Amino acid sequence: MDYTDGDASRPAAIPSWSEIDYYDGRAWLNATPVTAEAFDSYTQTLNMYDGTLATNYRWVDGTRSSQISVMSFVSEHDVHVGVASLTITPGYDGPVILRFTLRPFPAASHRLPLAPLTWPETETAVANAGEVLKPISPTEVDRAALWYPGTVKFIAAGGSAAARLLWFRGRAINGAKMAEAAAISLPRGLAPTRVKIRETPAALVLEILVTLRHGVAYRFDKYVSISRDDCGGSTAADQIRRASQVRSVGALKLLKEHRYAWHRLWNADVIVDGDAHLQRVIHSDLFYLFENSSANTAWPIGANGFSPHYLYHIFWDSDSWDLPVLLLMRPEAARSLAMFRVRTLAAAQTRAQEHGLAGAMYPWESDPDRGTEQIPYFAHSFSDHEIHINGDVAIAQWQYYLAAGDIGWLRCCGYRVIQQTAEYWTSRAVHNAPLDRDEILHVTSPDEDYDDVPNDTFTYAVAQKTLRIAVCAAKILGEDPDPAWRRIADGLYIPYSEAERRHLDFDPSVSHNRKTWFGSSLAVLAYPQLDLTMPEDVRKNDFDFQQRALQVSAENANQMMLVMVTIQAASLGDASSAFEWLERNAGGPYMKPPFNVRSENPVDNNTYFLAGAAGFLQCFLYGFTGLRFSDDGLIPKYRPVLPAAWKSLTLKNIWYRRARYNYVLSRDASGETRLRRDPASP
Repeated sequence: MDYTDGDASRPAAIPSWSEIDYYDGRAWLNATPVTAEAFDSYTQTLNMYDGTLATNYRWVDGTRSSQISVMSFVSEHDVHVGVASLTITPGYDGPVILRFTLRPFPAASHRLPLAPLTWPETETAVANAGEVLKPISPTEVDRAALWYPGTVKFIAAGGSAAARLLWFRGRAINGAKMAEAAAISLPRGLAPTRVKIRETPAALVLEILVTLRHGVAYRFDKYVSISRDDCGGSTAADQIRRASQVRSVGALKLLKEHRYAWHRLWNADVIVDGDAHLQRVIHSDLFYLFENSSANTAWPIGANGFSPHYLYHIFWDSDSWDLPVLLLMRPEAARSLAMFRVRTLAAAQTRAQEHGLAGAMYPWESDPDRGTEQIPYFAHSFSDHEIHINGDVAIAQWQYYLAAGDIGWLRCCGYRVIQQTAEYWTSRAVHNAPLDRDEILHVTSPDEDYDDVPNDTFTYAVAQKTLRIAVCAAKILGEDPDPAWRRIADGLYIPYSEAERRHLDFDPSVSHNRKTWFGSSLAVLAYPQLDLTMPEDVRKNDFDFQQRALQVSAENANQMMLVMVTIQAASLGDASSAFEWLERNAGGPYMKPPFNVRSENPVDNNTYFLAGAAGFLQCFLYGFTGLRFSDDGLIPKYRPVLPAAWKSLTLKNIWYRRARYNYVLSRDASGETRLRRDPASP
């Protein structure tokens, strides 16, 4: 992360690693204007099963042409390694030049001091920089003026022409150091005429002159190793050694290991029989969630994955949206997300102290490295008011414990977070003596246009659950729970309309009359990890109110809310409505071509929106199946429902307490929907 003074922290863009260029004797490939004539029969394929990107075309340069194939992947087997392979089949004989480049990512043309700027000041600064906040075309990055990456400063670089090696050493501004190295392999039997290193302020280049023959396919491989200082073996010498080692292994063996690792991930799957389009969407969402998570670390998932959108900061998305899916399908990655909150507990405790509160106060927008609040000033109100994040964090810790059944982990890790967040809620609540109830004031609703409201229902629900979880966890561990936890949990006022027999979004003193991208936040009361207990008719009335609110806001509705309405409908046994809301999420404006990448709402291009991807998957894992974690296991709390368009729904290789199961939702001979659980094959 880049910690430039005056700015919020940003992900620092490392030097681009996959660049290869080709000179055919007349022109450079990468400098050729992009036209259909120059790049004939162009195709690009993202293979989500193998985790590879393949690009193929015929490059036409006047009377010369070459068939070009590029294959690249970042190894799932060795996470420090990436490979880019260029295969050239020339339509002529003669000398050519290959360039293999490490190119520092260019700094943004402007740098906005987001730490002190209000939103009007930000808009003015953007306008003065000549940038725009809205997309110019469907392929433009929305709000590029805000979501540009940070900078890695050059420390040293070099290379060896004889060994065909390049290396770079740098440091993110006020952040971690990193190193990167590339080792180049030539086609067997192809002797270079000349090899030289060129170093400029803009790039480090290994240039190779070779002679190619007409119709012969030549493959050039670039092996890259990258690490930051605290990831082990991170000096330039370490990266040179690893890049050289993987070059000796060879691209085909590395690709085989990489594919095997990806295929193991795909052992866990969600399979819908009867809807090929929906299946493709499911696999897209799974791919991006798997791709952006790490196993057995203490690293979270950014709101938009490994991209600069939302500055790679950590929101409740990581705990409430991503973790529940990974918990069932990639538990080693779910553990990483849980451990991030353990790793950054001290920062959350310091933050609580700074606010004059007890326990741990987790940031609304957390830096993934330091766990500190790094929110741009224009959203600073959320920093102090959107405090449901603390309940989201604690509930995720409890969910991990329920799934793992690991009391040792609960004692040394999870309970520390749960206990400290319970202490936070205890100090944040105030007792309203005249009404004899506990309240939490000055809160931002999940429907964020309602800022600084009293008695937000969702915030109260997660606070209440946190406090009750803390009591349960303490008893499991033989600890004495703070009596205030139970007292405040029982005394919290959850706004409710007796006349309409439904929950209110917040205190009735606040008018609920705005057109927002959530419409209402009542559906979030039904999200599987919270699952607020309520009578069936109240659940139905909440659902009906949420539907009406979304119809007003449907034009630019937040994709997260469509997810929760789907689950809310499924919990009511309404398969038809659940399917209808799911379909709104399965394509159209939320899924951006060509690779089914999600955006948060229909009109932006802030892509790799992983809360949306994970939320969509929760519809299958928890929604249609009715499954919930409880003291009795992973069991259907609600009657499972199967949309009429599907023959069956299979959750394959689902993890629970060190065992694997297949859950199959289908119809029996009488047409009744049944959920069956079977042990998964080893």
